[in-house]
Amino acid sequence: MLNLAAAVVCSVLVSVLLKLAPRWRIGIDQAVAWNYLVAGGASLVLLAPQASPELPARLPWPVLGALGVLLPTIFLVLARAVREAGIARSDVAQRLSLLLPLLAAFVLFGERLSALKLAAAALGLVALAALTWRGADAAAAPRGSARWLLLVFVGFGVIDILFKRLAAGGLAFGAVLPVVFALAFVVAAAIVLLRRRRPDWRSAAGGLVLGVLNFGNILFYLRAHRALPDAPALVFAGMNLGVVALGAMLGLLVFHERLSRLNLLGLGLAPVAIVLLVRG
Repeated sequence: MLNLAAAVVCSVLVSVLLKLAPRWRIGIDQAVAWNYLVAGGASLVLLAPQASPELPARLPWPVLGALGVLLPTIFLVLARAVREAGIARSDVAQRLSLLLPLLAAFVLFGERLSALKLAAAALGLVALAALTWRGADAAAAPRGSARWLLLVFVGFGVIDILFKRLAAGGLAFGAVLPVVFALAFVVAAAIVLLRRRRPDWRSAAGGLVLGVLNFGNILFYLRAHRALPDAPALVFAGMNLGVVALGAMLGLLVFHERLSRLNLLGLGLAPVAIVLLVRG
């Protein structure tokens, strides 16, 4: 359970760093680029991929290319969502994105859905609507924040689907993650160059920390699954519920994020939807 707790903490600390980046004068685009350089190096050292001459021909390059583009861009979107809508709502939107792979399995791959999974999907969509609603009493929800939350929801959902396609291909993550991180670094570096940003040590330092946290989240999550091979649902639910709970606690108590009553309702419905999804 320590690995699972570490994965949760790393995931939430990513949002905290994105929240504090403007205050610390960290350029998010530069930090994201450094992050993928660090994550790629860590995956080469810690996952020790086995190189082989036939590996490049076996790699699913369209999927890897899509991930290489989506990962850095959705990181920038998440940073904007955290800044506009807060940690609590952004983390919930990210975790509710697991509903998209569920719907894709039903629509695209003909998987049969149980009544509990259908209930989870319906409840999750209600929770998302409540989180993104900007009513008259939602004083702390800046205009346009719903757009960024929806982009987080869709973006992370598509990324999850693509990673599931990679897993279904039978290749070890140690073989594909360095490639994904390398492509993501190239895209992120191109964004920095197009924006004509000057390199600075604050952004580089922020990127190093971000890379450690981002890779730590992945590494500890995989280790949690390895430590509990007979309880994948427990690991899955623990990760998502832990991030929702810790993110909400930090957002409300530490950063004093104000939520409307409807937003709080969505915050409460999200864990229920996740539990139903796991049990279904």
